[in-house]
Amino acid sequence: MRSLRGPSRPLLAAASLTTALALALTACGGETPDPDPKPAAEGQGSAEAQEGGKESGDRARAAKDLADRLKKHGIDAERWKDGAWKDWDKDDWLREAKDFVNPVIQGLWKPERMRGAEDPGKTVTTKDTTADQGQTDPAPRAVPAEREQTPYHDHAAPVGKVFFDAPAGSMVCSATVVKDPRNPGKSNLVWTAGHCVHAGAEGGWYRNIAFVPSYNDLGKDAAGLAAAAPHESAPYGTWWADWAATSNEWIGQGAGSGGAGAPYDYAVLHVKPESGAKSLEETVGNALEVDFRAPGTERIGTLGAWGYPAGPPYDGLLMHRCADRPGRLSLAPGQPTMYRIGCTMTGGSSGGGWFRQEGKKSLLVSNTSIGPADNTWLAGPQLGRQAERLFDMMSQKYGGS
Repeated sequence: MRSLRGPSRPLLAAASLTTALALALTACGGETPDPDPKPAAEGQGSAEAQEGGKESGDRARAAKDLADRLKKHGIDAERWKDGAWKDWDKDDWLREAKDFVNPVIQGLWKPERMRGAEDPGKTVTTKDTTADQGQTDPAPRAVPAEREQTPYHDHAAPVGKVFFDAPAGSMVCSATVVKDPRNPGKSNLVWTAGHCVHAGAEGGWYRNIAFVPSYNDLGKDAAGLAAAAPHESAPYGTWWADWAATSNEWIGQGAGSGGAGAPYDYAVLHVKPESGAKSLEETVGNALEVDFRAPGTERIGTLGAWGYPAGPPYDGLLMHRCADRPGRLSLAPGQPTMYRIGCTMTGGSSGGGWFRQEGKKSLLVSNTSIGPADNTWLAGPQLGRQAERLFDMMSQKYGGS
């Protein structure tokens, strides 16, 4: 295994599911990315930043809180930003749930650094396991991943890329903007995989975690993106995680091959913009509701998985999608079963959302977690009461920040 990073009716085609999702994602409009953004004049902040002292006061308090947390762990904030974060001494690697720190390093995720953070060999393993026990359905047929239509902000705006640093280098995953029930219309919450933020049993929290919705909005190839303006890489800007939460099972049992933590391989980020003051949901224009009912595969219908696969034959620059009826995958007796669909997406698609249609709504029901060495299927956790408690904690404690 590898960690990536009613009455019956005919299966929906991938294109049909995409159309329904696109309608749901763009229903609220949102801000169309500026095709030619003008830099602020010297000494002039954004209009949002000038609306009053509340935002600046909140930021000052948040900065002090972060500095205090760093100091508690013997970390000097300025030295960290100057490169001390590259020290991955295992004895000092913060790993407990309460120890997450992620100081913003302005301009770290430049477009060229984003393009280089796409080596899935460093984020996934092709190790196979024989731990497939319990109640498991036959492996699905491989469903070829299809490219998402461009511009992405018109078809799947809440989907984006997560960038982070690990001991082996700069890495990538995928993620989704999700609704915050305590802050309707102003969510700053992002759903991804646990292994995209924390190394599991043998490590700790990754560093410099940032989210870019609709990354490479126009779907340019490597040469085109290298010559593109920065806003084409990050049309809605770069959003830094100021807090992250994943399951205790992932922290305690997660591994490069998924391990016993795979059925609990999910995470929630609270993010803030590298610049600006509007919320993520306001900026992107929409977010998806998370469905924590964990419906059985016999009731769930077709699932669509979205992400940015980076392992061959993909290069991590383009958004792709798969659609399939899910089956069950059991890794060990006594553990929750996982959803499994046919899909050829590779490493880099980890953390990408799995969506189902309920009426006119698209609901997030899982995220990409693991897959086999031959890249024929993906599996993701069922999101039940335990995942809901984690999400509710993030909403209650950090959502209004």
